[in-house]
Amino acid sequence: MHPVSEGKAPLVQGIGIPCLGLGTWKIPESLAPELVHEAIRVGWRHFDCACDYGNESAVGAGLASALADGLCRREELWITSKLWNTYHEPKHVRAACERSLRDLRLDWLDLYLIHFPISLAFVPFEVRYPPGWVWDPHAPFPSMRPIRVPLAETWGAMEELVRSGLVRRIGVCNMGTALLRDLLSYATIPPAVLQVEMHPYLTQERLLDFCRIEGIAVTAFSPFGADSYVPLGMASPQESLLQDPVVRAVADRLRRTPAQVLLRWAVQRGTIPIPKTQRPERLRENLAIFDFSLDDDQMRSLSALNRNRRYNDPGEFCEKAFHTFFPIFD
Repeated sequence: MHPVSEGKAPLVQGIGIPCLGLGTWKIPESLAPELVHEAIRVGWRHFDCACDYGNESAVGAGLASALADGLCRREELWITSKLWNTYHEPKHVRAACERSLRDLRLDWLDLYLIHFPISLAFVPFEVRYPPGWVWDPHAPFPSMRPIRVPLAETWGAMEELVRSGLVRRIGVCNMGTALLRDLLSYATIPPAVLQVEMHPYLTQERLLDFCRIEGIAVTAFSPFGADSYVPLGMASPQESLLQDPVVRAVADRLRRTPAQVLLRWAVQRGTIPIPKTQRPERLRENLAIFDFSLDDDQMRSLSALNRNRRYNDPGEFCEKAFHTFFPIFD
C-alpha cells in the first residue's frame, strides 16, 4: 500500500482501490445524500453500492453534490455496484448496469460485482425496482423463483461491460474457492475482486490465501460482525464483536475504539473492509485507522476468535424469510 495523507485511505497496489470503503447497505434514502457528501468531505473515496440496497439514487445525489462542490474529482472516487440476482441472463446484464449508472449519476463504475451466485427469474424495471428476492411479494407465502443460468454466460456479459467502457473492473461476491476456480478456468477477464463476509468470527483463512495466490483483491463486508444483522433477527446482541472482551482489551490498550481495532485488523490482513454507519461523527472515527498498527500478538488474538460464524447466509435466511431453501456455502 502507498503512503497516504491524513484523512484518506491508501490504495491497494495493482488495482488502485482504496483499502477502506463506506458500505451503503441499510442507509436510508433520506440520509444518504447528506451522509455521502459529508463522507467525501472528510476523506472517504470508496463507496460500496448495489441495486438491491434500494438507495442508489440517493447515494448518487450525494456523489453529484460533492463533485459539484469541488470536494474531489470523479477520478479520485472508487464506486462499486452490483448485478442483482434477477438480471443474470446475459440479455439483462447491460440494462441492469445502466440503471445503476443512471441512479448513481455516473458515466462509469470502477467495479461491478455479481451480488450472489443465485439466478432468479427476471422482473422488469417497470414492475418492481429493486426487484428483491421473491417473485410475487403479494402471494400468501412469497417465495423465490430460481432459474438455471450458467455462471459462464453471466460472466461473459459482465466482460462485455468492460469492453464497452461502462465499468473498469468486474468481480464477484459470496463465492468460495470451488466457484472461483471454475470461473478462472474460462474467464477472459479474471475477477479483480471477491467480496465476502469477513470478521474475527469468520476469518476464512483458506479463501483469503487462495485469493492472494490468484491475485484477487478481497473486500470484507460486515467487518463488525453481528451488528447489522441484529435488527433483522439474524444475530443476537450478545454476538457483537464491538463488545467482545478480546476486542475491547486490545482497544483499551491502544486507546482506540473497538471499531477502529476491527477495521485495522481487516486492513492489516490484506482485506478491504467496508463498514457502514448512519452517524456522521463515525465517519471520521472509522477512517482514522492509518496512524497505528496492531502487533503480531494482537493480530493473532483477534484471528483466534474465529467461530466460522456466518451471518449473511442464504442457506439460512432464504428459507426463513422467502420460503425457499437455497444454500450456496455448503
